[in-house]
Amino acid sequence: MSHILSARDGRATNEVKFVAQKEGITIESMLDRVRNGRIAILKNKHHTIDPVGVGEGLSVKINSNIGSSEDKLNVEDELEKLRVSIEYKADVVMDLSTGGNIGKIRKEILANSTVPLGTVPIYQSVVNAVRKHKSMFKLTVDEMFDNIEEQSEQGVDFMTIHSGVTRESVKRFKSQGRLLDVVSRGGALMMEWMEYNDKENPFYEYYDRLMDILSKHDVVISLGDGLRPGAIADATDRGQVQELIILGELAQYAVEHGVGVMIEGPGHVPINQIETNIKLEKRLCNGAPFYVLGPLVTDIAPGYDHITSAIGGAIAGMAGADFLCYVTPAEHLRLPDLEDVKDGIIASRIAAHAADIARGVQGAMDWDIQMAKARKAMDWETQCRLAIDPKKARAYRASVTLQDSDVCSMCGEFCPIKLQHSELKRVRNMV
Repeated sequence: MSHILSARDGRATNEVKFVAQKEGITIESMLDRVRNGRIAILKNKHHTIDPVGVGEGLSVKINSNIGSSEDKLNVEDELEKLRVSIEYKADVVMDLSTGGNIGKIRKEILANSTVPLGTVPIYQSVVNAVRKHKSMFKLTVDEMFDNIEEQSEQGVDFMTIHSGVTRESVKRFKSQGRLLDVVSRGGALMMEWMEYNDKENPFYEYYDRLMDILSKHDVVISLGDGLRPGAIADATDRGQVQELIILGELAQYAVEHGVGVMIEGPGHVPINQIETNIKLEKRLCNGAPFYVLGPLVTDIAPGYDHITSAIGGAIAGMAGADFLCYVTPAEHLRLPDLEDVKDGIIASRIAAHAADIARGVQGAMDWDIQMAKARKAMDWETQCRLAIDPKKARAYRASVTLQDSDVCSMCGEFCPIKLQHSELKRVRNMV
């Protein structure tokens, strides 16, 4: 029985108990939020990992994206990105592979991952169709659902599925027009398949079939934002909002049928619209966990989009977003390498932690208090150990030769903390 259905019976699954203990909230609070779909538990029954909770009252989570492309097919590279993701404390990982033996790559990642794994099944479905039928447009409905079944049985913990890209939402999207059309890969693939075949989105039309598969394996559906804005000038337009309305209806249906759900959101959003987007999702989707890509607050920073994303992520998290999709410096430019993955994770973790402090998450500020005490004591080893990236902190500290090991090379003998220590010592000696 799923976590939601068990919660309705007043019973907490082991996974719900684990998340409650880790997050420091009561079982009663967890059960209430799980049964109402305001917390999703990421853990497929076939995947041997610790579960991760996402949603109301929990700490803000982050993910990293890895996966092959036709230009880079080395599974060892993706496993190394997985290792780095876990080392730098991404809460979950997504495999977005579109090249090579996708099933084998996913199997290897699942076998080596100690955190939940997400996928976008339409990617593999389209790649398979091109290889089998020589055209993505000949992809059949049964092939789409067979792939979801296969990934569920393998142990994938959550799946991004673009059920809200419907004829109605596409109509609204086209009627308004955009500066930068559709930027979601899954959304574009779904929309093109629908138009070529003159059919409704199968993941909307046959949503019951989807629910049956996901509920059987305890897979969370992450309802994808296929019409999300890819430019801040397009944010919060009719296409995006119409899709969100549909996602709210689908989220309610999923919860009623015992399937955990998250809602994916933009995207590129100017700072002054971020809070509005969060409130809109929470209202339309009955408080379902909100999973945002960034959001990126400006379009002008290729090579630095982990920064534009972290700015938006911190604001979104403070406003109520529950899950931040990391963005790397390589966004819009290339497949990220190891260093890009690390930088993206660190930037997103900073944003999530800043949001946790603003939201009053239990224990969030304790880390900062410990750092402040270490700085006051001029305890450099503790400062480095507490740093979000201890290796980088130690490397910076070791990069200069100091006559006085108590200070850094910024202030040297004029270090305000040491001056106050010296003055305090002098005063005490006078007494």
